[in-house]
Amino acid sequence: MPVTTPRTTHSPSADEASARRPAAPVRRRSRWSEARKSWRLYWQLYLLASVPIAYFIIFKYIPMAFNVIAFKDFSPVLGPWGSDWVGLQNFERLFSNPVFLDLLQNTLLLSFYLVLASFPIPILLALALNEIGNGWFKRTVQMVTYAPYFISTVVVVSMTILVLSPRIGIVNEGLKLVGLGPIDFLGEPGLFQHIYVWSDVWQTAGYAAVIYLAALAGIDPALHESAKIDGASRLQRIRYVDLPGIMPTAVIMLILGVGNMMAIGFEKAYLLQNNLNLAQSEIIPTYVYKTGLINADFSMAAAVGLFNSVVNLCLLLTVNFAARRITGKGLWR
Repeated sequence: MPVTTPRTTHSPSADEASARRPAAPVRRRSRWSEARKSWRLYWQLYLLASVPIAYFIIFKYIPMAFNVIAFKDFSPVLGPWGSDWVGLQNFERLFSNPVFLDLLQNTLLLSFYLVLASFPIPILLALALNEIGNGWFKRTVQMVTYAPYFISTVVVVSMTILVLSPRIGIVNEGLKLVGLGPIDFLGEPGLFQHIYVWSDVWQTAGYAAVIYLAALAGIDPALHESAKIDGASRLQRIRYVDLPGIMPTAVIMLILGVGNMMAIGFEKAYLLQNNLNLAQSEIIPTYVYKTGLINADFSMAAAVGLFNSVVNLCLLLTVNFAARRITGKGLWR
């Protein structure tokens, strides 16, 4: 008689049983709970960021909606939304105006001149200050070059007018010593751009140099030590260590400078302006002021301002694209 062995039932282990069970759904934290946790942890940073965010929303983004008056025959009684729609009529008036090409030419020439003069000088100043070993002399030069930035535009223009005055100006007094007659600098149209640009460079070069000094401070000192060991001179270290180190900062500053070309300062141009130099000193910002506030042609002024902003945006995008293609650096990564 054959012997039958009883079947043994295999009891699954705890690991196998847990593996066969359906996985419990993973609870995902809602975005709202993550936002609340982030606010509890970093509420100080959010509070600091809220002030500039509110500034841009109130004074930059909300006013964009009122650019609609550039396409309307604006009436202060009817308001921007109740005024009659005229389409591109204001822009047609602008482009057909005989002074439009002169305004555009003056603005572009002055802006290009300002960018070309104000871009390299802060870099040279920062490199020179970075190489000065004497502490008190370095601090003195930095303070002297940085201080004009805190002088208001009105005071700078008043100082410029006094210095260049044909009767009591220091410059003309110096010319008299060498036998030259007095020159009415602000009355010469061809000298207006030079006066505007170099007074602006004097006022802002020290402030811009601080940005490059901060970039130079971030360069690894080991790179300079290695260059010294390899026998590099001071000029070679500046060329091969310092300049590549500040290049990303310089590219960003150049892009922002070109992007603000058409938004050139109104106050200084208007205050230096007179009937003698009007052919060179009349630029788009001063024309907008005279058209919009003095002549009360708000629609025309809005059209000129909108055209100015569009040109600024095109310049910014073009220079940013060129910088990305050439250096690999830009405003947006």
